[in-house]
Amino acid sequence: MSHAHADRLANETDRHLHTQLCAYNSAFAELGLRFRWDAQTVHALAPIDGDEARLATYIETHHPHLLKAYSCDFLCKAILERKNAQAPGALIVDRGFAPADRRAQPDTPAGMLREWNEAGLPALAGA
Repeated sequence: MSHAHADRLANETDRHLHTQLCAYNSAFAELGLRFRWDAQTVHALAPIDGDEARLATYIETHHPHLLKAYSCDFLCKAILERKNAQAPGALIVDRGFAPADRRAQPDTPAGMLREWNEAGLPALAGA
């Protein structure tokens, strides 16, 4: 594969990831879910096959309190419905790629997400 072709492929992959992350984060915000995904989070979830399974694993692991009020299936479907309205299709993750900057965000263990903290957003009960 030529260097130019590899660069073009990397740029397409970056655009896809950016588009999908924006759509996920918008869906989270619309639902009042106070978390936000970044490239590190996506790559931490990469070993899990399928968008719904990734979401379910993330919610069960990082926000289990939501499952006291909502079923995991309900949350995943609501998120994916809103995400797909903005950016249809599955999130394609290059499992061989690791983000260059693996430093943790402030108050966040490596690979975890920054919380969504925008004031004034309506939140789902228990979010």
